Amino acid sequence: MTTTKEILNTDTCPIEGFLKMLSGKWKLQIFRLAVDGPLRFNSIVRTIEESNKQSVAVALREMEKEGLLEKIVVNLKPLHIEYVLSEKGKSLIPIFHQIEKLS
Repeated sequence: MTTTKEILNTDTCPIEGFLKMLSGKWKLQIFRLAVDGPLRFNSIVRTIEESNKQSVAVALREMEKEGLLEKIVVNLKPLHIEYVLSEKGKSLIPIFHQIEKLS
């Protein structure tokens, strides 16, 4: 008998791993904003309605850990941090365009 746990193993189902990587509060919205260019933390919080600093910070940290975003410290005055899509993140853009066409 096959259990649900065996079917949903991310080692055998790469799609599930992909979906888990982008699941979570605000991750899809952040990814979509990052497609348009560099993002700053406060602009993300202002742009995504009903978001808060803590949940956005968690999402950014997780996306950075997954290799979707890169954190860049800009040494101009005032010192600030920008988030940009990594090469891995950029490679997902065509997939998102295809998904958008389906909806």
